[in-house]
Amino acid sequence: MGGLRFGTFMEKFAVKRGLIKQIGAGGLSQLGAKYFDNITANAEGGFTAEKGILSRVQADYDGDGNLVVEVVQMRGDDLNEFLSAEGGREAAMASRAAWSSFLDEATGYSPKQRGDKAKENAKKISKSKSAIKMANKFMEMSSNVSTETRAQAEELMVEIQAKLDEGNATRAMSLSDKLTKLVES
Repeated sequence: MGGLRFGTFMEKFAVKRGLIKQIGAGGLSQLGAKYFDNITANAEGGFTAEKGILSRVQADYDGDGNLVVEVVQMRGDDLNEFLSAEGGREAAMASRAAWSSFLDEATGYSPKQRGDKAKENAKKISKSKSAIKMANKFMEMSSNVSTETRAQAEELMVEIQAKLDEGNATRAMSLSDKLTKLVES
């Protein structure tokens, strides 16, 4: 998902099948209200809020069934001032606990399961990129690959890269399997 900025991160989390439907329209903002402060719901059912050291939390479910969050966390002098204030450290810990509990409930997965899902996704991305490299290398070395097969392989590689750019590692992986079979046949 999208780029890092100073003090800001955006991340995508896999969501347990059926959870979004179970939560329902507007359910994510209701869930956010349970864990965060100063919540503002948006038209898509997501929200923007804050909590302690988390000066901005924005969350939505995307069309692919993932939880997409953007978080701005205090840094530098602001963070030092917050932590130095009476009860600041406890409030910071409460912010992190609220964040973790929100993710547990909004994704349906525990921290370990979320980590496992992220690793699985990273493996799919790596295998898809590797399949493109291997197909290129195979076609470069082989004189038996027809012009038609090369053209089909090139189209598949473009499609795989597009799926990777979209963040759809599962589809990229299935297309890369198809690419591998195509060039090796």
